[in-house]
Amino acid sequence: MINKRGCAYGTHRVIDPKGVLPQQAWKLDNSMEPYSNEILVDVHHLNIDSASFTEIKQRAGNDEAKVRQIILDLVRERGKHHNPNTGSGGMFTGQVATIGTDLAGRIDLQVGDHIASLVSLSLTPLRIDEIVAVHMDTDQVEIKGQAILFETGIYAKLPSDIPHTLALAVLDVAGAPAQTAKLVRPGDTVVVIGGGGKSGLLCLHEAKKRAGITGHVLAVEYSPAGAQKVRELGLADQVLNLDATQAVATMEAIAAATNGQMADLVINCVNVPGTEMSSILAAKDGGTVYFFSMATSFTAAALGAEGVGKEVNMLIGNGYTKGHAAMALQVLRENPALYQFFKDCYAK
Repeated sequence: MINKRGCAYGTHRVIDPKGVLPQQAWKLDNSMEPYSNEILVDVHHLNIDSASFTEIKQRAGNDEAKVRQIILDLVRERGKHHNPNTGSGGMFTGQVATIGTDLAGRIDLQVGDHIASLVSLSLTPLRIDEIVAVHMDTDQVEIKGQAILFETGIYAKLPSDIPHTLALAVLDVAGAPAQTAKLVRPGDTVVVIGGGGKSGLLCLHEAKKRAGITGHVLAVEYSPAGAQKVRELGLADQVLNLDATQAVATMEAIAAATNGQMADLVINCVNVPGTEMSSILAAKDGGTVYFFSMATSFTAAALGAEGVGKEVNMLIGNGYTKGHAAMALQVLRENPALYQFFKDCYAK
């Protein structure tokens, strides 16, 4: 251990360019000797952000060996998993190896605890010694490696009643259902774009719960299989099988489904670019659009809304809100069918 205190926000780990925070940096120092206010973790799994993993798979032509090499090269070059083409990272699970002397007794962790990071890999010093397995269908990568959590880094102890790989998948998008719970009001009409994905399913559960019997929840999903999955799980009042990159067609379908009233709240959970205008046009004047997707271009959203004269409140998808980890895991406990679906997908 380095007998010296680093910056609480991790700027002492920034190599290039100097003077910025770790998330903004191109390269971090990923040497794994912790400072006195850092936590060293033996990492077991990475959950790559959906937008990032989708882009990596496309770049690799869905070749698993090439996906492995892209991930290894990226971390070797940057000292973190920060996809330059999407700007996003992901999160990890692992076992606490060392707690800095300045943090001992101040935090609720002990060496040996199993935790999930609740901060992005795009700001987390990471070293990969070996990629053990790549799960192409779940965005998860098993590794042997280590990571550093800064003093301000947030984490969650992994629950004993939920498999760790399942908890990782859910905690990666914990901000989405938690923010949905805060935004939805009884009687609201809510549209979830990308409703068949991991974050979309969790948001639909919360939207149905919060909008209540007087509300109306619609799921928009590109994949026919994903749309059918939402129907089977009973998470939406209506499921629309649409390509959300087609803004006018999406708007017309939402208008037909809502008798022209449109949505009080639109939640965007897609993992591909080009769906900003579908989200904006699906909302009523004065409505709210919550862009959880890391594939969002906020320039396109801002200028696009201006271009069509649409007055909507647009929110950036903050991955953190108080209690978000506990709330996301509680969704699984509340919804046995959704829990079983996630278990079948992620508990490997």
